[in-house]
Amino acid sequence: MSAYKDEDPRIHGIRTKIRVVPNFPQPGIMFQDITTLLLDPKAFKDTIDLFVERFKGKNISVVAGIEARGFIFGPPIALAIGAKFVPLRKPRKLPGEVISEKYTLEYGSDCLEMHVGAVKPHERALVVDDLIATGGTLCAAMSLLERVGAEVIECACVIELPDLKGRERLNGKPLFVLVEYH
Repeated sequence: MSAYKDEDPRIHGIRTKIRVVPNFPQPGIMFQDITTLLLDPKAFKDTIDLFVERFKGKNISVVAGIEARGFIFGPPIALAIGAKFVPLRKPRKLPGEVISEKYTLEYGSDCLEMHVGAVKPHERALVVDDLIATGGTLCAAMSLLERVGAEVIECACVIELPDLKGRERLNGKPLFVLVEYH
């Protein structure tokens, strides 16, 4: 599901604050830059509010944010819905024992790690990131959470690039996005 299809008037303001940067980080990539969205307090608040409205009352106990931009959106959502925030980090960024999941993305490969014990079996989790492209990062995040017995309720992203078919890789898991870019 996407909020933009519901024609919420806040979506237009959010969309206009996202800058598209051609050929970054490499030739051929059209980078969706959310830093310009963050510079506008109203658009940033509207973004968080739309997510909170969607997930409040869904008995979610864990908001898992994907490094790095999931760290921007995840904590305020977690606080507003009464859930804990769990960072999913790049390799060697978390002290202590971790579990890892390798994945491929639009222009390479990477790995996510999560602290052992951060999420308990049967917890209800929301995965948050800024963007879904090929879906590899969200799939890795879901895999980490499911390996420890959590139930991933939904994934949430500010932006979707539907032409890259990332939604199809989520195996039917619901995905909530605010704006699409073709």
